[in-house]
Amino acid sequence: MASIAATARAVEASTASSTYERFAGICAILAGGLTLVYSVSFIFLVNEPLSSFCLLANGLLSTAVLVALYERVRTTDASFALWGLLLGLAGSIGSALHGGYDLAAVLHQHAPVDADLPSAMDPRGLLTFGATGIGLWVFAWLIVRSGQLPRALAYLAYLVAGLQIVLYLGRLIVFDAKNPVIVVPALLAGFIATPIWYVWLGVSLWRGARA
Repeated sequence: MASIAATARAVEASTASSTYERFAGICAILAGGLTLVYSVSFIFLVNEPLSSFCLLANGLLSTAVLVALYERVRTTDASFALWGLLLGLAGSIGSALHGGYDLAAVLHQHAPVDADLPSAMDPRGLLTFGATGIGLWVFAWLIVRSGQLPRALAYLAYLVAGLQIVLYLGRLIVFDAKNPVIVVPALLAGFIATPIWYVWLGVSLWRGARA
């Protein structure tokens, strides 16, 4: 009887995990699409309400994706997986707060604000780029070690993480948004690497794909 009960619990846990992974897969695919929309609206359309909404929504969607990633790699090294999750969640929530603040600011008239002042919630992208980049780097390393996802996906995660960290350092040190140190990583991350990574990860999670 005990073995039957244990087997039933294992089946239920597996079903719950599969259901959440499919949900996280959808969130990842949506996040990839929103990343592309954000890049277009921010750089080409200069549509602040749309870009702010995308930043807000993307931050919330990525929290679901990070939990699924954590579940995939935590058996490899639970402590590093938890650290990566905490950093990633901090980055995602920081992104949502930044987007929510910008959205609230553009929807209603208010006194002029110095555009050069850093955001109090996410100064120069400390959370959106810095914490997210470090957290993703940790997850990329764990994906390679665990074999729970395609190895090429981990290498792409390394690239996205590196671009995110360079973006934060560029905004912090160089500051000039037109400088190639900022422009090149922003274009690579926003239009190519990050959308592809999210969509690829989403499809892998939806299918339950292992390496």
